[in-house]
Amino acid sequence: MKISDILKQDKVTLSFEVFPPKNSSSYESVAQATQEIAALRPDFMSVTYGAGGGTSEHTVHIASDLHKKYGVTVLTHLTCVSSTKAHVSSMLEAFKAHGLENVLALRGDIPAGGAPANDYRFAAELVCDIKEQGDFCVGGACYPEGHVEASNKTEDILRLKEKVEAGCEFLTTQMFFDNNILYNFLYRIREKGITVPVVAGIMPVTNVKQIKRITAMSGTYLPERFKAIVDRFGDNPAAMKQAGVIYATEQIIDLIANGVNHIHVYSMNKPEIAAEIQASLSEILK
Repeated sequence: MKISDILKQDKVTLSFEVFPPKNSSSYESVAQATQEIAALRPDFMSVTYGAGGGTSEHTVHIASDLHKKYGVTVLTHLTCVSSTKAHVSSMLEAFKAHGLENVLALRGDIPAGGAPANDYRFAAELVCDIKEQGDFCVGGACYPEGHVEASNKTEDILRLKEKVEAGCEFLTTQMFFDNNILYNFLYRIREKGITVPVVAGIMPVTNVKQIKRITAMSGTYLPERFKAIVDRFGDNPAAMKQAGVIYATEQIIDLIANGVNHIHVYSMNKPEIAAEIQASLSEILK
């Protein structure tokens, strides 16, 4: 099923993200975690993809299993940074061969050392290629706090509009921890004529290492309320995990209460986290 059709339905949707292993030795454990998350019957699941195609083979295998074995609608990521048009074309052929029809088109992070891109500069160019090479439903990423490389938020929204005009049918946000940031972002993009569905990306932060990595990579704003949770429970892994899940769940409830009906959880291959959040929303999701 195409995700654009799922998002048109008058209902709240909950989806989860998984990521393939970087090497074959850990493939089985990741596949098991993915299967357990699939058993929760989310509206769809996304499978990430390493910059330059580093995990491309595993991405296809995991996505194919989700689709064929477990009957889950799948969103495969595809990055174009440091990639060639030939490689992108081969990946799209692989997606088609496995019956995968939803693609999240991403530029991807510039590799360490600043290696230049080959055939692509922006995600909008990738969107155009995907649309030309098959009947894919294409989504894109958006950044409520602005992309770290954009000179300002106005420029970032202009780039976003280019992606939508190139063929993006929905957008998924980068993680955020203050819902007001998303509400303001939605107002600004609607004002600029971007009307496609926006799926809110939520990250349940369950340990201090995650927080350090998140802030180092994206500079995401951490509200004082969230910082207080980290200060109080950061040295207690079990308590931090519980508090992180509760914080994320409260974010989701507030979003749904304010009309944001599509939630994508960055579940980090942790079935127990996905299950806890889903259970806490059981009546809301009915």
